[in-house]
Amino acid sequence: MTRLDRQRQAIAILLAALAGYVDAIAFIESGGYFVSFMSGNSTRLGVAIASGQIVGTVALLIGSFVCGVAGATVLGRHRPGRRKRVMLLVAALLAAAAGSIGFVPPPVSLALAAAAMGAENAVFADDGDALGLTYMTGALVKIGQRLADAMTGGPRFDWLPFLLLWAGLIAGGIAGGLSYGGMGLTALWAAAIVALLATPFVGEAGSRPSPDSPRPL
Repeated sequence: MTRLDRQRQAIAILLAALAGYVDAIAFIESGGYFVSFMSGNSTRLGVAIASGQIVGTVALLIGSFVCGVAGATVLGRHRPGRRKRVMLLVAALLAAAAGSIGFVPPPVSLALAAAAMGAENAVFADDGDALGLTYMTGALVKIGQRLADAMTGGPRFDWLPFLLLWAGLIAGGIAGGLSYGGMGLTALWAAAIVALLATPFVGEAGSRPSPDSPRPL
């Protein structure tokens, strides 16, 4: 997160909010499954297996998320304009999820949303490693680490971008919960539109050296 310039940090926060929005809608619709937070789904998968429950929906969501990451990574690897192509894929998958409502069983629509959330994590990929935009455990760890740095003589505010990233997810979750109350799954159309509108702004430049990167001698 700190490797991105201010504009890309703002876009990352927006995308975290988008993930919170989509995840809240899916969570309510499915009765407790996630489309962006696969740690939670993995725990639910383990509990379901242990109790002999059917695991089809949660397994479908996990598999779709992984396929979204893989597809977006292949689409964007080593090619000019990769971030914009990945964002277009995210928008297309969200539009497919919204457009499929009423034509396919709800888990299939949610699987398309999960693929979109997986793809979103590849938007700011660097050398094959993705910046997590749809799950915040890593961001919370970074907040703690950067606070420790600040208290021991390091940069004073390097924790702030990660806090804002986390806050973006929470804000999106609030918006998603409210939108679902009024529109149900069709609220996913708003997510597709936001992803499309964000596409021109993701850019390719704007990275800066990480404070953790080795410095030349």
